[in-house]
Amino acid sequence: MNQLTQKLKNGSMQILDAPLPQLSSGTILVKNHYSLVSAGTEGSTVKAARSSLVEKARARPQQVKQVIDTLRTQGVTQTYRAVMKKLDAYSPLGYSCCGEVIAVAPDVTGFCVGDLVACGGLSASHAEVVCVPVNLCIKLHPDADMRQAAFNTLGAIAMQGVRQADLRLGETCLVIGLGLLGQLTALLLKASGIRTIGVDIDPAMVDLAVHHAVDLGLVRNAPDIRQTIHDFTNGLGCDAVIVAAATQSLDPINFAGACCRKRGTIVLLGDVATGFDREPHFYKKELQVRMSCSYGPGRYDPEYEEKGRDYPPAYVRWTENRNMQAFQDLIHARRIDVGYLATHTFDLNDSQAAYDLVMSKSEPFIGILLKYDSSKKHVRARLPLKPQGKTEGTDAVSIAFIGAGSYAQSHLLPNIPLGMGVRPAGILTATAAGSRSTADRFGFEFCAGSEDDILSDPSINTVFIATRHDSHGGYVLRNLQAGKHVFVEKPLCRAPEELQDIYTCYADLAQVGNPPQLLVGYNRRFAPLAIAMKEKMGQGPLAVNCLINAGFIPADSWMQDMDLGGGRIVGEVCHFVDLCNFLTGSLPVSVYAISLPTPEHLHDTVSINLSYENGSIATINYFANGDKSLPKERIQVFGGGSAAVLNDFRGLSVYAAGKRTDKKLLSQNKGQKTAVHSFIESVRNGGAAPITFDDLYSTSLTTFAVLESLRSCAPVSLRG
Repeated sequence: MNQLTQKLKNGSMQILDAPLPQLSSGTILVKNHYSLVSAGTEGSTVKAARSSLVEKARARPQQVKQVIDTLRTQGVTQTYRAVMKKLDAYSPLGYSCCGEVIAVAPDVTGFCVGDLVACGGLSASHAEVVCVPVNLCIKLHPDADMRQAAFNTLGAIAMQGVRQADLRLGETCLVIGLGLLGQLTALLLKASGIRTIGVDIDPAMVDLAVHHAVDLGLVRNAPDIRQTIHDFTNGLGCDAVIVAAATQSLDPINFAGACCRKRGTIVLLGDVATGFDREPHFYKKELQVRMSCSYGPGRYDPEYEEKGRDYPPAYVRWTENRNMQAFQDLIHARRIDVGYLATHTFDLNDSQAAYDLVMSKSEPFIGILLKYDSSKKHVRARLPLKPQGKTEGTDAVSIAFIGAGSYAQSHLLPNIPLGMGVRPAGILTATAAGSRSTADRFGFEFCAGSEDDILSDPSINTVFIATRHDSHGGYVLRNLQAGKHVFVEKPLCRAPEELQDIYTCYADLAQVGNPPQLLVGYNRRFAPLAIAMKEKMGQGPLAVNCLINAGFIPADSWMQDMDLGGGRIVGEVCHFVDLCNFLTGSLPVSVYAISLPTPEHLHDTVSINLSYENGSIATINYFANGDKSLPKERIQVFGGGSAAVLNDFRGLSVYAAGKRTDKKLLSQNKGQKTAVHSFIESVRNGGAAPITFDDLYSTSLTTFAVLESLRSCAPVSLRG
């Protein structure tokens, strides 16, 4: 399929030939008929992408600070990789479209193949096929006007602004800014029986609004404009003002305060400066200033948008989905007509011209539509990018990636030792642009259309899994059963049941011969200073103390979600369980854990005590409530009259025989490269696994036992 993309590096646009997006849980696949170019939001995005690197840095001081922090902690190489991943990626554009359903996830109800739908959100991009969560799409009437339906997202944004104004029949509202969003707002107000005034700096926009949407239209610099509004409202002032402009000038907000009645409401719908003058209007009139959050309740809530969990209408009457539906119902009932706003239509292949128009403003425009060939058939299949490489010899390693996010592109893919029989074959990610971006950047031969393209390909013998945690267990199991060697980014799996299935599968494979290699990305044991620490401290029994300044992650992060990420104990603490196992040379036999209470019950500030078969003990203090200026990881090992301290994988100090010896690295090295190379070598030569299966199994079992200990407030035995 074709998709419009741009590169943040230089703003270049490209119609990308990409695989169909993956149909995930709670989503539908839509073949687009039309999509809307948002001149304001997308114009700003394109302008930023076309700016110089210096201008980009000036416009994004927070991101620059993040780059500097990464440089300090991880060094030049990792910082460069992180920056180039952002700059070189093909970024989708668009967030409002309409089309026809061509596939429905098994857990989705209410949609059928062939339904006409309107969609919103970042997944509703300018592409021939999009995959959209159910709460971000609504069903259209069979005879819907698809050109008007494409205004779906902007209509919902305008609808939410009107709801925030909380007006009653016969009241008066002033709309400041009569661009696309302001025109839609005025149309909705008029359909609601609200007396509407429109103001803009452009006389043409005012004339258009007077003809279609407002009762009174005024140019901002018109003489006696405030007196005209005063007279129109019979001296009362406007009951509400909706600011739909986009400017850093303070004029719109202060003008709104001057025109609003006492105890009236000002709704900020556009991106405007808010540093208003307290006197004489806002304070004396007791004005309310409200922000309108995009499409409405549910926006930015992963539970609503990603998992499809609706809010009860009795308590949240108007969600973003119900705002979309109300907007489309008004169009279908002909209560509003947004057709006049579609001033230009371009075929997808000519979309570059649409953005050139937005940037150059060479002629007047309001709404710009991209049109798609709705008769085109789309079949899920692999997308070849270059000829298949040779995989001759028993030591050949033919690699596929399932998932390739930030971590994979920074720490896994760059460390694949290409050449000498190592071949990047196929890649599969959730998004079409993501698959194509990564494939092009790292030289893969094809983008997979589905998991089956990898599982059923006999030339692929090795699979890297770098998806979200909830899918790890299933992917590991299926690839092992298909005879593939597997490297899975931590954790091995998210739930005890998955762990047991993997254990059974691996045991069955081991009974009939050499099972495939399996490695979890526990890279810290491969770090050079961790290896040196183990060599200095010997076999034990040892006492290990890990102090992890993990840092805060919001409760709504996917990592904290027990269904998606498994929580930070399963998803991150596993790293340190494995490191303790490595340093002690043993496996845990019991676990006891306590955590600092939090309102969200996150258990991410936790102290874990482990006892080992060989008599060693370990404590993992994993704390999320510290300051990030403190180095993240400090590992201490005591035993045999010696001690060693590993500071953030940059420096190692060993204390023995009354002396201290130090070893320091120029930059942090957590062992990712060595872990990847060790795995590739074990696949190539068929030798022992870098980490035994018993070790991998024990680490996951231990993290599940930590959760059980926290629930029971008691030690948990790992024996038997």
